[in-house]
Amino acid sequence: MLTGVYPGEARLNLHEIVVQPVRSSEEPRYQELMRQHHYLGALPKISETVWYVARWREQWVALLSFSASALKCRARDGWIGWDLRHRYSRLKLIVNNSRFLILPDWHMANLGSRVLGLCEQRVVRDWEGLFGHRVLLMETFVDAQRFRGTVYRAANWVYVGNTRGFRRTRLGYSATPESPKMVFVKPLQADARRLLSGAILPSPYSIGDSRMSLSAAQMESLPAFFSDIADPRRAEGRRHRLSTVLALSAGAVLCGMRGYHAMADWVQSLGQKARRRFGCRRDENGRFLVPSEFVIRDVLIRVDPVQLDRALQRWNQAYAGQDQSLAIDGKTMCNALDEDGRQTHILSVVGHQTQSCYTQKKLALCP
Repeated sequence: MLTGVYPGEARLNLHEIVVQPVRSSEEPRYQELMRQHHYLGALPKISETVWYVARWREQWVALLSFSASALKCRARDGWIGWDLRHRYSRLKLIVNNSRFLILPDWHMANLGSRVLGLCEQRVVRDWEGLFGHRVLLMETFVDAQRFRGTVYRAANWVYVGNTRGFRRTRLGYSATPESPKMVFVKPLQADARRLLSGAILPSPYSIGDSRMSLSAAQMESLPAFFSDIADPRRAEGRRHRLSTVLALSAGAVLCGMRGYHAMADWVQSLGQKARRRFGCRRDENGRFLVPSEFVIRDVLIRVDPVQLDRALQRWNQAYAGQDQSLAIDGKTMCNALDEDGRQTHILSVVGHQTQSCYTQKKLALCP
């Protein structure tokens, strides 16, 4: 039980409220209060997460959690105006207010909006300090059967629509819709929407390599582009079609994976629907299986690179749109030397919108 000064002994002054990250020593208390008083219970710290506590004269008055954004949300994505490719690579620029709890005895006018405003003032700085990158937008989901989102509206968050009611599960998404949620967003700077949907991100906001998210149609189309490539493996012991292994490998690279281990992890993380779209084989229980890291590596090492490149170029041409801008990127191929001992370099021209590789040039330079 909290034994706050308010109510009765003194009137709470909203200007005395401070919001700070929860210290390590305070985390057990934070989690216990969430378990006791929040209708969804406590949340573990997963990936990029910051827990905040709002205090008044050392009394805890509210608890908040900010964490990774939703992978996809039609209302939010439509409001931003970005496409499928941009969304996947820019999700880290959005933080989700996954929990907001005003503690018992502290429910009073304007407290919630004051706390949200204080979080807005510091979340950009905290995220950059803790995780090394900036954020541009906050989002949250409000259960319309329980709340109206009044606190968020009062704090000038923007209502952008409702979810469809499906929730994410271990095997993908729930089969039937449940309670739709109201979606609210809060830009952290005036041009956040323009930056998130723009063709090119300025360097302070650019995160990692170019990557995309594959649509269902793109997953289903990929294997067909590799169907004419000769299989370099012996017929004995083949468990996965060559076209499927190559399609999964290409999909992993398109989604930002680099290296055999990362590609295999991405493939293993695919749900049953995605595995079916890639043409994976079924086991005796009807579940779709994916190739191991060894199989992916073995195929990519042995397959004809010229045929593979042609297949990828055909897929790019089929799905490429009009790029507003191009990027010229050069990479040095590690341990790739020609007969004269010269290092091999690859120069590529890539479209920003489509991530399509328009042309490549291989160069051999003296060490």
